[in-house]
Amino acid sequence: MLQQTQVKTVIPYFKKFISEIKSLKKLSSTSERKVLKLWEGLGYYRRCRNLIETAKIIVKKNRSILPKTLIDIKKLPGIGDYTGNVLLALVYNQPRLALDGNVKRVFSRIFNTHEKKLDFEKIIEKNRKKLFFSKRNYDFVEATMEFGALICKPKEPLCSLCPINKFCKFSNSGKNTKLTDKVKINKKSYNIFCYLNKYKQIGLTKNNNLGFLKEYNLPIVEEKSKKNKLKNWNFLCNYKNSISNKKLDINLYYKFSSKIPRNLNWYSICNNKEFIPTFTKKIFKQVENLY
Repeated sequence: MLQQTQVKTVIPYFKKFISEIKSLKKLSSTSERKVLKLWEGLGYYRRCRNLIETAKIIVKKNRSILPKTLIDIKKLPGIGDYTGNVLLALVYNQPRLALDGNVKRVFSRIFNTHEKKLDFEKIIEKNRKKLFFSKRNYDFVEATMEFGALICKPKEPLCSLCPINKFCKFSNSGKNTKLTDKVKINKKSYNIFCYLNKYKQIGLTKNNNLGFLKEYNLPIVEEKSKKNKLKNWNFLCNYKNSISNKKLDINLYYKFSSKIPRNLNWYSICNNKEFIPTFTKKIFKQVENLY
C-alpha cells in the first residue's frame, strides 16, 4: 500500500484491511473481488493483484515463510529492490537501506549533488560500517525514510533541526545544487462515451487499453481526435482528473439505449458491493444527475 502512496492516506485502508484479513493464509484464500473492494480508492490496483498472488506463492510454495535473500524475494510479484530491502530489514533485521525518493534526497543533499550523478549502492557499500553499526536495522531503514519525509523535505528542508547538518554540504553551501528533476506531468485529453438505460445502469467494458487502468471496468474511452464521431452523442460535461503524474481533460458524452455493443455489459450505478475504480466512480457521479 505504501508504494507510491503517502502514509497518512494508507493508514485507514490498512486498518480496515487487517481487520478483515488477519493472516497471510487468509489473504491467500480470499477472493480477488473482496480484496480489491478493501483496496478500492487507493489506486494502482496492480499492486493489489500482486499482493494476492504473492500471498498464494508464499503460503503454497514457501510454507508461509518470506524469503530471506534479495534475489529470492524479488522473484515474488511486484517486489523490486526498494520493497525487497524494506521487507528484509523490517522482517529479518538485515542491514539494508531502502532507496526511495526520500532516502535518495538525503544522500543528494549530504553531497550537494544531483541524484543522477550519485551511485547510491556504491556509497552504501563504502560506508557500510558507519551506517550499520546498530543492531536495530529495522528501525534504521524506517528512520531514514521518515527523516527524508519529515526533516529533509523536498521543499523547505528543516536544516536548523537536522541532527546531521554539520556533515551536509547542501546545508553548509551558499550555492545549493539542483538535486532532482521535476516530475514531468503528462497532459491527456479523452472523450468518454456512456451507454445508459432507464434502470440506472451504465455500459462498462474491460477492453479500453488505458495504461493507468488496464483490465478494469470503464465506459468507452477514446483519446480526443478529429476522427471522434460525436453526432449521435449528447454532451454532458467537461471535467478535470489527475492520476499519478497524469492530468486528464475529459469530455463526457451519453446516450440512453436499451441495447449496447457486445463488448459492454450493463452495470448498476447504485451498486456498492462490487469493486469499481475511483476513476469510474467519478463518472457515475456525473451521470447520476441525468436520472
